[in-house]
Amino acid sequence: MKQLFVIIIVLFTGIWGRATQILIPMDVTQTNHLKAYGIAYWALEREVVIEWLLNYRGGSFMMPHAKSIEEELLIRGVRYELVTDGQAGNIRNQIANPEVNQEIVQLEKAPKIAVYTPKTSLPWDDAVTMALEYAEIPYDKIYDSAIVMGVLPQYDWLHLHHEDFTGQYGKFYARYSSYKWYQDQVKDAENDARKLGFSKVSKLKLAVATNIRNFVLGGGFLFTMCSGTDSFDIALAAHNTDICESIYDGDPSEPGYQQKLDYGNTLAFRDFTIVRDPMIYEYSNIDGTDLHRIPENQDKFTLFEFSAKWDVVPTMLTQCHTDIIDGFMGQTTDFRKELIKPNVLALAENQSLNTVKYIHGTLGDGTWTFYGGHDPEDYQHLVGDPPTDLNLHPNSPGYRLILNNILFPAAKKQKRKT
Repeated sequence: MKQLFVIIIVLFTGIWGRATQILIPMDVTQTNHLKAYGIAYWALEREVVIEWLLNYRGGSFMMPHAKSIEEELLIRGVRYELVTDGQAGNIRNQIANPEVNQEIVQLEKAPKIAVYTPKTSLPWDDAVTMALEYAEIPYDKIYDSAIVMGVLPQYDWLHLHHEDFTGQYGKFYARYSSYKWYQDQVKDAENDARKLGFSKVSKLKLAVATNIRNFVLGGGFLFTMCSGTDSFDIALAAHNTDICESIYDGDPSEPGYQQKLDYGNTLAFRDFTIVRDPMIYEYSNIDGTDLHRIPENQDKFTLFEFSAKWDVVPTMLTQCHTDIIDGFMGQTTDFRKELIKPNVLALAENQSLNTVKYIHGTLGDGTWTFYGGHDPEDYQHLVGDPPTDLNLHPNSPGYRLILNNILFPAAKKQKRKT
């Protein structure tokens, strides 16, 4: 019996001794998908080069074996496997097969992350900020003054917290104008605009949106959700006109402003119509929220499949352990197909409603990604609702899409194959 025990110990020691790679599976066997992204970021901060195995077991990560990484995986409750050199080589050979829709992308450097968010507390949370904090990925908070003063080139990746770039305060006037948080928001925005030399909040927000657009042009990565998507494009389209009614800025909108919109200045949308009435909780007809008249359990969106070897970027952005994801609402829930520019890439759609949930595009040397809806694990998140506890959703596919975007800038620059 003693000899058998010694043999077993020797065998296991031999296997572990030959283990030169850590494989973090991202299929349904993973115990905590969201924290796995945090581990990847943590390793990148320590100059560990990671192989992102696109479409292999849900988009797994493979990295050199190190005791410190193992310890961190155990602390954070992320499932991993130890693989030998030979096993890692077999995985790479399998992925390299031209018949297999898989690819390996090297992640080399942790991107520097900023979240555009106000200092004041608002009665809604932000899914991206929650994902970053749950995954333990560091980020800086910046807002209007920092962007106007030119800090964006210091960052690789920028997320726009639930925001209204049109100067209409989220079009919350009808329902919340008597609430203190709304009044404080208006007061703070007006004070900030004045201090920064702008006559109106809408002009300040346009300057911010323009700086963000230039950040993308220069090579930055932009990601935003909910109203940060369409309000951003609407503000850019309205750069030569005034779309705000007097209830917001003390003077009427400019006559004929609809005809003065410049769709050539937008990232994603074209030919949309502004919703003028300040009492209606909607910016334009871009948003497909009013189409969602189906039961919650039938509201789903589907990820498109891309060629991993040819369309590496969209493949990175759609890595998940399922192709069909539960829908979720927001002030901007998703986007009407006919109003999306033809050069924009659709990453996911709601087939039953003929809307697009998740889109991506390039501008200059940079990229942008828009993701409709507010909270992937709260179907109809309302103002004042408590934030989602991600400890209850460690394998959320909807949140995985957010974290794909955070790791995307770490990838070695890809040359498009022709």
